[in-house]
Amino acid sequence: MSSNLFDRLVNAGGSALHCWTGTGFDRTPWPDVVREAEAMTAGLRRRGVRPGTRVATVLTTTPYAVRGLLAVWLAGGAVASLPAPARGMRPEEYVRTLGTICARLGPELFVVDEAMLGVVPAEWPARSWESFVDSGWIAPEPPGDHELAFVQYSSGSTSAPKGCMLTPRAIAAQLDLVMEMLDARPGRETAVSWLPLSHDMGVFGCLLTPWANDFELYLSTPERFALAPRTWFGDLAEFGGTMTAGTNTALYLAARAYAGRSRLTRELSVRSCIVGAERVEWDTVQFATDTFAPYGFTPQSMMPAYGLAEATLAVTATPAAAEPRYLVVDTIALADGELREVSATDESATRVVAAGTPCRGVELETSGELGEITVRSPSLATGYLGDPARTAEKFAGGALRTGDLGFLRDGWLYPVGRTDDMISVAGRKVYAGEIETAVDALDGVRRGCSTLVAAGRTLTLFVELRRGLADYRPLAEEAASVAMAKAAVALDECVFLRHNSLPKTPSGKIQRHRCRQLLDAGRFEPLATVNLAEVR
Repeated sequence: MSSNLFDRLVNAGGSALHCWTGTGFDRTPWPDVVREAEAMTAGLRRRGVRPGTRVATVLTTTPYAVRGLLAVWLAGGAVASLPAPARGMRPEEYVRTLGTICARLGPELFVVDEAMLGVVPAEWPARSWESFVDSGWIAPEPPGDHELAFVQYSSGSTSAPKGCMLTPRAIAAQLDLVMEMLDARPGRETAVSWLPLSHDMGVFGCLLTPWANDFELYLSTPERFALAPRTWFGDLAEFGGTMTAGTNTALYLAARAYAGRSRLTRELSVRSCIVGAERVEWDTVQFATDTFAPYGFTPQSMMPAYGLAEATLAVTATPAAAEPRYLVVDTIALADGELREVSATDESATRVVAAGTPCRGVELETSGELGEITVRSPSLATGYLGDPARTAEKFAGGALRTGDLGFLRDGWLYPVGRTDDMISVAGRKVYAGEIETAVDALDGVRRGCSTLVAAGRTLTLFVELRRGLADYRPLAEEAASVAMAKAAVALDECVFLRHNSLPKTPSGKIQRHRCRQLLDAGRFEPLATVNLAEVR
């Protein structure tokens, strides 16, 4: 074997993978998962997979996809993990997106679950994972330490998907980094996850880390979580989960499910609940901690973190056994590049949650007191596949310009937002996320379902509501008041939408750049549009 990464996966211990099958969890010891992956390799080789080839896929949490990931590597191929469909994306639009990616990727083969074969662009050869089961064994020829092993495509929350090129060395370094970050014990942890494997936090944090370190892993599905958010912490309680991860929005939904009538049947054993992939809100951290405290969940269990696909996954995390922390700062000053701590009662105040300290071997810088975050890490990608111009712009001198904004205080990183989230309004820079977070707290607004878009001189707020209203203007005016208080900007219009209208990535991030396009194309069917400019 040519890489420590593959040694660790192939020689996994006696713990087991438990995959959700629709009615329950199917248990397979890790050594059996490996043997079943090895038994797929001859079929892959007959279809052209060999050292240096690329295999495109949309990774799901099914047993076949998990085995297929290792099988492609053992056959010598590099896995290109394409984004799952974004919410609100039409099938034909998704097929076009995959076609655009594949034109640059040039895969030898496209492999997905049998149920997904219909979404593969017609011009690319496609097979199902199921078709390779028990097709025979070949001698393993996995990618070398410095060769291409994985292409992680972004979900496209801020732009078109881009493919981060990862080597086995970078992935192995990330697994070591995550284990130290978690203070985890090989062979003695139980991980619980529902995250899509098409997302870096799902595949590296919640699949490969447990696999390489002999954890019990209960792998649910994003669809099951979406239908019943209570299942996340329900599984943690039932199976004694010690490690888990999710997004801020997902954590809020899970806590809300147990803040009502639902009750956990057992105590929680969670030592690390990583929260990342989007901005972490202090209200969510506090709500979840308070909700699950009666079941043994402590503040030290909560682990806000920061990472990105260009670094394989994790960059910073709240240290194990430390409590999360935040700073209260003036939002308007923040947009002007100034850090000004204020009282939490100030109208312009916002709580910025810390994402912890750098993981082992990681170095951080920000451009000025508040600015773009630059990362050096042993698990950095080597660049973007087929995009030398963007690679040269973002990767230089062994460092990554992340496009994220933040500041450092006492060694802790405080992410503020993305450069893409800064919109220009009347010549001023505004952090859209600050206004969106405040609007989320208004009565009737669905949590995590508002977004601010500037187009020319028009500032539009898109909002999903929990229920229809007889009169939408009062809520629109309340949102306008929030925008003025938080950022000193005036909204021009509020577009109120039904449930599940806003385009979102599988991990729950709103695709801000698509909202105006969808409105102009007539793809939204607003409950109401309130023009606020006419009364000013």
